[in-house]
Amino acid sequence: MSTNRTRPAGRRDQRRPESVPPQRTRTPRRVRPHHWFADRLLAVLSGQRPVHWMLGHTIGEAYDQLAELAPRTPLRARGARPVIRMCHGAQPAPGVVEACASIAAGEQVRAMAFRLEQGPDLRWRCAAVELGDEHLQPAPSRQPG
Repeated sequence: MSTNRTRPAGRRDQRRPESVPPQRTRTPRRVRPHHWFADRLLAVLSGQRPVHWMLGHTIGEAYDQLAELAPRTPLRARGARPVIRMCHGAQPAPGVVEACASIAAGEQVRAMAFRLEQGPDLRWRCAAVELGDEHLQPAPSRQPG
């Protein structure tokens, strides 16, 4: 039995454990509001989430725009799940972000634009949303024939 209590029995190596260098702690990246909203809007427009999921995150006409776009958007088509390729935002005024995102679904790429406004409670809310697709124009009204 070994009387040396600094190393395990049977260990012949004389080296002592060195101090472990501190791990470089990564500060969590703060997600920019336009990236967060792009993901949420895509989830609604692709049918992964219901429109009412955005109810507390919209103001003005944005909820109505989402309710109108969601059922007829080509992002709901079966096939490849749509993903956000890129998202850019600009701040034209304090408390306002205007953003655009490109959405890829297989070989197809669509554009999405939206506007965020920061309320007095410092929460960001979507104030407008548009999809760049000529097929999303309102359907012509049918005349009774």
